[in-house]
Amino acid sequence: MYFIQIIVLAIVQGLAELLPVSSSAHVIIAEKLMGLDPTAPDMTLLLVMLHTGTMFAVIIYFWKTWRTTYFSSVKNFRQNAFYIILATAVTGIVGLTLQSLIKRFYGHSAPDFEIERLFGDTTLIAAGLAAAGILIIVSSRFHERNAEQGDLSGTRAIVIGLVQGLCLPFRGFSRSGATISTGLALGVTRKRVEEFSFALAVVLTPAVIAKEGFRLFHSTAATPSLARGNLLHLLAPSLLGMVFSFIAGLVALRWLSRWLEQDRWHLFGGYCILAALMVFWLG
Repeated sequence: MYFIQIIVLAIVQGLAELLPVSSSAHVIIAEKLMGLDPTAPDMTLLLVMLHTGTMFAVIIYFWKTWRTTYFSSVKNFRQNAFYIILATAVTGIVGLTLQSLIKRFYGHSAPDFEIERLFGDTTLIAAGLAAAGILIIVSSRFHERNAEQGDLSGTRAIVIGLVQGLCLPFRGFSRSGATISTGLALGVTRKRVEEFSFALAVVLTPAVIAKEGFRLFHSTAATPSLARGNLLHLLAPSLLGMVFSFIAGLVALRWLSRWLEQDRWHLFGGYCILAALMVFWLG
């Protein structure tokens, strides 16, 4: 893999991961256009590093706000921690159940079936993008009609966690787009739901990184072409990719916050629908 390919993927990942347009869909299509195999295990190390870069971008960008909102008092910390744990638990239950059902009915319960086999299916990616786009547009209309925007509650956290769980197995169904849209539709204020959505991302990302790391370890053990020496050779360019994804992530977060404040959230939905049509055509 050339440095220019890594930089392109890092920028695409950094922007699309934190904008509500599905990073997975954009990275997979970018890989295909550059002749790379998005389902290949040797892409896993780079993916792990890119996720790490965007996670640090989220922490840096929201730290000041979270310190005011979440850590201003013991009561606020406990309440917000409860909402995050509740939503994450629901996400885990829904996501793992969906993956189990997919393995049973799509993979015919084969012991070697991995959910990553679906990642190259452009039809599923296009469907996920279209679903995210429709949800974003509908939520912006709901929010405009809702005269009384409020705070989070246990019920709202559960619903947001449930929708986040639906995103996990499907590439194209943007996690941030789905969670922020759900919060807006439920009447949560823009700033509050944005903070909460990315707090959930910071909690969820280490689990994703660990899962990909475990998959990488298995691939290294099972595939001679992925010897540890080759992986160490890829470490330096992957670190470079992490830096670029971090920078692109900060740019994306500023963009997202500005459009949320300026009532331009629906434009992301329009983009997702156009991207879905393009992915379907390319597929």
